[in-house]
Amino acid sequence: GWADVSTTSAVDLARRFEDAGVASLLFTDVGRDGMLKGCNVEATVDLARSVDIPVIASGGVKGIAEIHVLALHVRDGVEGVITGRALYDGRLDLAAALSVAKAA
Repeated sequence: GWADVSTTSAVDLARRFEDAGVASLLFTDVGRDGMLKGCNVEATVDLARSVDIPVIASGGVKGIAEIHVLALHVRDGVEGVITGRALYDGRLDLAAALSVAKAA
């Protein structure tokens, strides 16, 4: 759960999962999840570049700008993004986000 702090880095854990045969990773910055603080693009891209399996970004997406930025990193291994609250409260238009994703 999100209650315990670990000394294992996200990259080390991701590599363990990759070695175990996991097909893709969901990376959630729990400090930003549901807070509309902005997705941790830098950490997501760093993780994606550190493994050879796709990474899905999650946590804190607040608008279309982050979808544009994440779309620039498809070749780095960022495969998608999960957004909830921004869609729910109307800050992010689903059709616009899908259009950006399809163009990537």
